Amino acid sequence: MVKMAGDSSYTIVEYFGGDDGYRCGYCKNDKGNFSHGMWSHTMTVQDYQDLIDRGWRRSGKYVYKPTLKKTCCPQYAIRCHALKFQPSKSHKKVLKKMNKFLSKGELPEGQEPGDLMDSACEDAGPRGSTKACPSELKCAAVTDVGQDKAQSLSVAEVSPPTSPLACQKDPACVPSDRKAPKAGSGADPSQPPCRKAKDLRKERRLQKEQTRQHGVSLTKPAPSLAIQPKSLEDLVSELLPDDATHRLEVRLVRSSPPSTQFKASFSASYQVYKRYQMAIHKDPPDKPSESQFQRFLCDSPLEAEFSPDGPEVGYGSFHQQYWLDGKIVAVGVIDILPTCVSSVYLYYHPDFAALSLGSYSALREIAFTRQLQKQSPKLSFYYLGFYIHSCPKMRYKGQYRPSDLLCPETYAWVPIERCTALLDDSRYARFNQDPDAGDSRALKDVGRALVLHRRAVMPYVTYSRKRKGASDEREVQQYASLVGQQCAERILLYRS
Repeated sequence: MVKMAGDSSYTIVEYFGGDDGYRCGYCKNDKGNFSHGMWSHTMTVQDYQDLIDRGWRRSGKYVYKPTLKKTCCPQYAIRCHALKFQPSKSHKKVLKKMNKFLSKGELPEGQEPGDLMDSACEDAGPRGSTKACPSELKCAAVTDVGQDKAQSLSVAEVSPPTSPLACQKDPACVPSDRKAPKAGSGADPSQPPCRKAKDLRKERRLQKEQTRQHGVSLTKPAPSLAIQPKSLEDLVSELLPDDATHRLEVRLVRSSPPSTQFKASFSASYQVYKRYQMAIHKDPPDKPSESQFQRFLCDSPLEAEFSPDGPEVGYGSFHQQYWLDGKIVAVGVIDILPTCVSSVYLYYHPDFAALSLGSYSALREIAFTRQLQKQSPKLSFYYLGFYIHSCPKMRYKGQYRPSDLLCPETYAWVPIERCTALLDDSRYARFNQDPDAGDSRALKDVGRALVLHRRAVMPYVTYSRKRKGASDEREVQQYASLVGQQCAERILLYRS
């Protein structure tokens, strides 16, 4: 069983298969989208880390894996090496645009293309697959299989402080209102004044003459004009003047189990999501309902977990809220896992679409990942959801480099530069070019897969004997091959 921070806990899922096609949110094909799905009643962060490293993603408590050879728009898992990330010119432009808005209140017109930063969670699977928890799987069932964990910790332990002073140590959680240095002179205040070429030539001739006469240079060498590029943290925490028009603050609140801060801001967060859906996805005013919002973006199967070598905020599901002048304008839904920060979804107030909040939030989340890595050395990746090469508007995720795509056959991470050339030729591609490489965690013995039957945990071989030759072996074998032998031997597959 999975053990973390001294407590035993289980992952419990129901597998639904993936034979039926449904509408694709990218190419709008009515029956072209195929994926395998399972409903997760509870899940450890390590199990979910292992699952997303096999191409699974969650939407609320529904966990799905696209059928890449069959689906119309293949979705490949993508991750960015956060510690090695260097912002591109376009990324710097996004950060400067935000700082200009905060400083002067100037809101640019239009929106950057490919800036939604959605992880396609709303198109994860058929709407009917998010079933309610069966009566046999309520809390009593969890207790019967030996799960004995605290329901939640105190708010002080779970939720980081949200005051401006308390947040300043984290570049991804810094109120952007600090005083800027005094501007210099010249066309670009940050650069030294330009010098005439005539004066530079005269200075060099004088230096050569002095070297010839004395054997050494008597003049100081000209200062190096090389300027070290600003780090992502420097760009995110750009200094603002005292009279800045706006104030931005980023707050991290635990969404599952919900912290006090999350509950207090739930209504305001829901209203932003409703406006976002109406403006961006053309939803009618009566949708989404509050319960749909809760199920889609707030509910999570991930348990809140803490580890001595983990980040101070712990592992699990969070909302990163962007507060502008005291009001929520955007929310990034994220999971903090043992080796990564995983982006789940981003929604924002449509009035601020011109600020490229999708790209801006991704940059902040990369900076946040780097901050967490200082507390937990193995947490060094930023997962952006899925990369869809066949959908041009979703290719922008490949601009966060260095990044890798997950090989759909060997589950090895391959640099994206080696993958895109293959995807130019075919929608589906095996990225690992070693013909002898295979799935190192492939299913070896379906009999060892754990199942939960009548509130008891047992290997599938025992379950099949109890059921006198159960007829679901093919389904269990398919499930185990998709999650891998390691997960199949840890995760409890519910059997009625």
